[in-house]
Amino acid sequence: MEGKTTLIVGAGIFGVSTAYHLALRSPDPSNITLLDRATPPSNNNLGASADLNKIVRADYSSPLYMELGFEAIEAWKTLPFFRDAGIYHQSGWIAMDEMGSDVPTRIRENFRNGGYDGVIIDMEEEKVRGAWGGVLQRTDCERFGSYYFNKSAGWVEAGRALGIMLQEAIRLGVRYEAVEAKRLVFPGDGNGVQGVETEDGTVFRADRVLLATGAWTSKLMSSLEDELGMPDAQRVERQVYAAGVCVAHFQLSEEEEEGYSKLPVLVYGGQGEIIPPTSNGILKFTSTTSFKNTIQTASGHEISVPIEDQLDAPRGLQEDLVAAVRARLPQLLDGERKPDYYRLCWDSISDSQHPLIDRHADPRLENLYFAVGGSFHFYKFLPTIGQYVANVLESVENASGRDTAWSWKSTGVSAKGVHESLIPKREFRDFI
Repeated sequence: MEGKTTLIVGAGIFGVSTAYHLALRSPDPSNITLLDRATPPSNNNLGASADLNKIVRADYSSPLYMELGFEAIEAWKTLPFFRDAGIYHQSGWIAMDEMGSDVPTRIRENFRNGGYDGVIIDMEEEKVRGAWGGVLQRTDCERFGSYYFNKSAGWVEAGRALGIMLQEAIRLGVRYEAVEAKRLVFPGDGNGVQGVETEDGTVFRADRVLLATGAWTSKLMSSLEDELGMPDAQRVERQVYAAGVCVAHFQLSEEEEEGYSKLPVLVYGGQGEIIPPTSNGILKFTSTTSFKNTIQTASGHEISVPIEDQLDAPRGLQEDLVAAVRARLPQLLDGERKPDYYRLCWDSISDSQHPLIDRHADPRLENLYFAVGGSFHFYKFLPTIGQYVANVLESVENASGRDTAWSWKSTGVSAKGVHESLIPKREFRDFI
């Protein structure tokens, strides 16, 4: 693969991590070009990666993601540019699991089999209510049957970390261009996809093209799929599709910040999560109420695309989040207080919540690759996921079933997903 040029479209976690890891192994990193609509550090608040903060944990019912989780945690702690920036916070997390759920049992089994059982501490409800300064004293625990604390988990300053790794890739020699990708260039001469044309008409060409375009993947692919006459079953929308969730933020007072900073990451079953306050006192709630935004393309195919205005959450989503806050930290709503602002967070999601890290299945597009489908849980792998994507680009086998889990699927996946509660069952318009 020496001398091959690589074009990466999208500077989220997949794109940035791949650019970095490719540059480490490339004799000429200037052969790698990374495109994104934003200027560095690509923190334009549109993609799921450019967020305030994200959870880092290895608590998975899937052994594959438990292993990847612990690998990522080690990298967050030891990579010099992350370690020196102090952006990873090992707060631990408290998991409140719903009655009848077998997820805690499966997680414990994976931890035992992997030799990590010592990091989990089981807790009783009353101890949960009294811990961390009593901030969970008024929490509604009626639906939960078990609780545990995992000291190995934490959270990371997401947008800042993404920018740091991007700058490191650029320092290694990766070319970065702030442009808006419009369409894929496919002359139909038997040489596959030759590059990307941007909104201003500029064409960027490369021997291989990697789409790390997240929730915007179907939108970018649809015109080429039309040109090739692809049926629905062969379109990328059947692999991954755009889904959104709504996030609420509270600006805390200094006194509140001191109290809530004692709280670890709080995950309440399949319903949502709370991340401790940032250094400027913002407390974030995330709901698992997810949704699609389905449109019909000019050719009559249905795809889900993100809403461009991501700070205008409709009343229905606001009410859903306020109800979640009232059940978990009701004191935040005392005196008719409301969240200070909301954000719609969009990601690409697959039915199994595995990503798609593979070349296109159509032989006419054999030099077109994908690294998409973060399914709202892949940010934690920013330090490491790029090495696996780079292997796929260079036809190097990834071990432990990774390539099978991340491959282009010809049929539906019947196995349990790794983040099942995020599968969207409603449309964005339902909340307006």
